[in-house]
Amino acid sequence: MIVPRYPAKPQPGDRVAVVSPSAGLPGLFPQVYELGLRRLREEFGLEPVEYPTTRVMGADPRDRARDLSAAFADPTITAVLATVGGQDLITVTPHLDDDVLRANPKPYFGYSDNTNVLNHLHRLGIVAYHGGSVLVHLGRPGTPHPLTFDSLRAALFTSGWYDLTPAPQWGDRPNPWTEPETLAHEPEMLPGEGWHWQGPARVVRGRTWGGCLEILHWLMATDRVAPAATLAGSVLLIETSQELPSDTEVYRILRNMGERGLLAGFPAILVGRAKAWDFDQPHTPDQRQAYRAAQRAAVTRACAEYAPQAVVVFDVDLGHTDPQLIIPYGGEILVDAVERRIAVRY
Repeated sequence: MIVPRYPAKPQPGDRVAVVSPSAGLPGLFPQVYELGLRRLREEFGLEPVEYPTTRVMGADPRDRARDLSAAFADPTITAVLATVGGQDLITVTPHLDDDVLRANPKPYFGYSDNTNVLNHLHRLGIVAYHGGSVLVHLGRPGTPHPLTFDSLRAALFTSGWYDLTPAPQWGDRPNPWTEPETLAHEPEMLPGEGWHWQGPARVVRGRTWGGCLEILHWLMATDRVAPAATLAGSVLLIETSQELPSDTEVYRILRNMGERGLLAGFPAILVGRAKAWDFDQPHTPDQRQAYRAAQRAAVTRACAEYAPQAVVVFDVDLGHTDPQLIIPYGGEILVDAVERRIAVRY
């Protein structure tokens, strides 16, 4: 088994790659993208370096892979940030130059469809970072969310332990990028209710694996997931996307993971707060609450059947809702069900 290693961290003033290995949405929403780049410079002191496909929608997967490999190969680049997710990154990772990635490990930040890259780096033995998006988080309307930025700053520049904090307010209804004037206004936020714990009162320490649940299903279908014995002992991270999968689909994906022998090997499972609103599915407040409850019930059912001894924590801010906490992917995590504490080592 390859134990993932942490790449060296950037320093303020460094050059960092900004890439779109999934969707080239910066080309469609330049105002949001430029806001994200400005905050990367002003808030973090980093100099973004753009690649040829960063603003190109529908770029050839081989060209996107070439850009990502080039970002790792460039000795002047000290970190790589994805602009956003998408839906076809699974066609890009086969074209990556693994020899270049292994020889030049760097912190990679992304989530959603970027689960493909995070899993790929994990299998190469490189710790990456689940979370962070130039458009979604750096380009957040109004002001940056303090929990997101504090977590991102710690993940970028520090290497010690970091305590995750439940969000006192959260949201899943973003402002429309098609209306640039909304960039000046804060998105809708709702009162936080903390984390919800299930399972035994014990302490789990391990390394993380997982990501967007729908993408994990694709990875299993294409046989790009490590064997269950290799991942045993890991802490599973799962979250669902803006496509709002049904509770039935969520249960079936987890059931498939259980039948593959994966779920039984995870001593702890962190479940991201379920996004319950999207522009294509503008649910009412009651519908949103019912959706989240059904999602939790689906995960609870699967865990009861396949991982009854696992510590399960719901509503951790690690997915498609606002704020988003950065989680080291393949890095160390502490899940303390006695003290109700979660800490990660960046």
